[in-house]
Amino acid sequence: MMKKKEFKVEDSNVAGLGSAEDKAARVAAAGTEKAWAKAGKKPGMQIWRIEKFKVKKSMTPHGQFYNDDSYICLNTYQKKDETGKLLDKLFWDVHFWLGKTTSQDEYGTAAYKTVELDDFLGGGPVQHRECSGFESGLFCSYFEKNGGLQMLEGGVESGFNHVEPEKFRPRLLHLKGRKNIRVEEVDFSMASLNSGDVFILDMGLELIQWQGKSAGKNEKARAGQLGRAIDDERRGKPELTVLAQTDKDCVEEFYCHFPDYEAGKEASITDNSGSDSAYETESFKKLYNLSDSSGEMLFNEIELKDNKVTRDMFDTNDAYIFDIGMEVFVWCGNGASKQEKALGLQYAQEYLKKVGKSPKIPVCKIHEGGENEVFEGNLDR
Repeated sequence: MMKKKEFKVEDSNVAGLGSAEDKAARVAAAGTEKAWAKAGKKPGMQIWRIEKFKVKKSMTPHGQFYNDDSYICLNTYQKKDETGKLLDKLFWDVHFWLGKTTSQDEYGTAAYKTVELDDFLGGGPVQHRECSGFESGLFCSYFEKNGGLQMLEGGVESGFNHVEPEKFRPRLLHLKGRKNIRVEEVDFSMASLNSGDVFILDMGLELIQWQGKSAGKNEKARAGQLGRAIDDERRGKPELTVLAQTDKDCVEEFYCHFPDYEAGKEASITDNSGSDSAYETESFKKLYNLSDSSGEMLFNEIELKDNKVTRDMFDTNDAYIFDIGMEVFVWCGNGASKQEKALGLQYAQEYLKKVGKSPKIPVCKIHEGGENEVFEGNLDR
């Protein structure tokens, strides 16, 4: 089978977004986009998939995303006042999620339609770009009750949309993380296993949860939650088995199902799974100012003292790139120019490339007054 080309988000071009003509066109298009008719009207999660340049409601269970596709996710919620009473006003976070092998056209449509949805909701949402395997903690948190975020191979048409487990293609799911645990489909091979994580072998009518000898307790707990969610989705038909790497029954009940298993091959399972904490977090911060007040667009790093970033370092007349390690924020002041607001995402993308960080790290565009808890939690007092 020919390996699919992995989409390179760093090669995408978002420079055209943000001009006056572009915004006028988006506002007009948003009014005619049928998918937005009920968008953001009440608290809850709404998910759409991009299909041939069109926005279609996703029919797969919440938390399942296919790497050939691109999605738009809108979380609508209410905040509480100081007394704990819910405010009448609605707030939104809109995420566009990009699969590893999504097409350039789908990426472009997802990005454009996300901005269009933002316009439809009056510019109120916080915008997030999410890439498969590099999702933000906020995005992962939405799907905890469904067994966690699941990144599956193929497109949605190849998914398990109907309860026909006897016809199901076996798949191996890898769970990794300390807090923001992700579930990713990996090659159905012994070489995919490691002793530091948890895996679920999904064979339709049979689910086997295999726990590496050094797997974390949160990974084990999330695997159990995911197994129950899959079982519920299939109306209780599958049989679920839980095995530890040290169990003697692993050969007969788990390894024997792998197409590349040979007697004794379990001895070669690696202990090198990578650090769960390093997988999720980095400790440094960086802050850059994006300003055209001099007559030309300048992008300058702000020197930090003791690695601290405080609220008063953000000027309402400019835009900023705030790197907190495993997520990057584009902060736009209320008085920022049209160009500063329009080019923020492009500069964030170019910044990631220049400093050698993964271009797939989550990028969140946020406007002054609409800061979320993650942004606020990384400011120093």
